Amino acid sequence: MPDQIDRIDLNIIAALSKEARLSMAELAVQVGLSKTPVAARVKRLEADGYIRGYSAIVDRERLGEGHIAFVQVKLSDTRSAALGEFNKAVMTIREIEQCHMMASSFDYLLKVRTRDIVSYRRVLGERISALPHVAQTSTFVAMETVKDRQN
Repeated sequence: MPDQIDRIDLNIIAALSKEARLSMAELAVQVGLSKTPVAARVKRLEADGYIRGYSAIVDRERLGEGHIAFVQVKLSDTRSAALGEFNKAVMTIREIEQCHMMASSFDYLLKVRTRDIVSYRRVLGERISALPHVAQTSTFVAMETVKDRQN
């Protein structure tokens, strides 16, 4: 952890991670400082990239995107250029919620959200399998989300 953040900064980050809509006055009470220094610290944490943004926690199931599948992707070519092509192309598929390069027997792990298994099959067959250098995929369907740091 870099030296430029201290325990109070970490407490600010923790509080905002739980409730990003806290007012500066509420945040100040939680971390034990007055409003002005807390606001200055938040501004610095944002400028330094420790806080990259704020977002709403959306109930994806209510929006009809409750089907979650994890996809292992093995590429036919793992040279830098091929990885770059894959990385760029994966950004264009809205249903891919997360994409992680792995140190494993496969190259990437994708978290894919769709309406149901039928729409997932379409996304896999028509979009994911067509990504540059995809040689093989394996799918694991989530039956239940037990823990999600966003909730």
